[in-house]
Amino acid sequence: MVAPQIGSLYPDLIMSDPVAVIVGATSGLGAALTGRLIRQGYRIGATYLRPIDTDEFEERFPFDEDQLVLRRVNATESGEVEDFLARVAARFGRIDAVASLVGGWAAGRDVKDTDNVRFDWMIDLNLRSAFYTVRAAVPHLEAGGGRILLVGSRAVVDNPPGQAAFNIAKAGVVALAKTAAAELEDADVTVNVILPSVMDTPATRRALPFAEYVKWPTPDEIAAVAEFILTGESGVMSGAVVPVYGRA
Repeated sequence: MVAPQIGSLYPDLIMSDPVAVIVGATSGLGAALTGRLIRQGYRIGATYLRPIDTDEFEERFPFDEDQLVLRRVNATESGEVEDFLARVAARFGRIDAVASLVGGWAAGRDVKDTDNVRFDWMIDLNLRSAFYTVRAAVPHLEAGGGRILLVGSRAVVDNPPGQAAFNIAKAGVVALAKTAAAELEDADVTVNVILPSVMDTPATRRALPFAEYVKWPTPDEIAAVAEFILTGESGVMSGAVVPVYGRA
């Protein structure tokens, strides 16, 4: 199935249902969150990067152009993120919630052994993508209020050795969330960050084949917390750093 492109589809049509943008929607967590928000009646603007990631997503969600639009966006490129949010706002007439779910993990290096390429990769994938998403979201949310969700990691609490670049990047995501929450308080925009440990996905099981994965939280269990935050059920909570470790 070819994903519909936004922009030319009924650009003047304004929907009354709430609208969420999910940057990194075809991952395990992204797909789980998309499903939950669709069941809540949300219109969704969703992004992916690798076409291979869209296969299961397309099977799971019917592409009703009045409810969900999907576009390839490199979240480490600020212009692409800004353009996507602007197009979603034009397509649906509003944006109420934004989730930045892009990220990745790389281990095997302490601070002294972390080369520039690995450091830049982790900063780009985890921190730069989140910063660009928040910065692009603010103009669409601050006029009428809204919610932003970021994803950190338990690593910012435990600081495990051997993954210095990842730890540093995710610590920056937490700082971003707290800073933006303080800045946007008067605009009635909440910004919160969840801290997963290890999610039970096929990719994680392949990476850690001997781990006790029955203790890992599933993407849907973590998506339930994300849904609580993004739909406003969390009320005035902002600047919160929420652990979602499960039993891991």
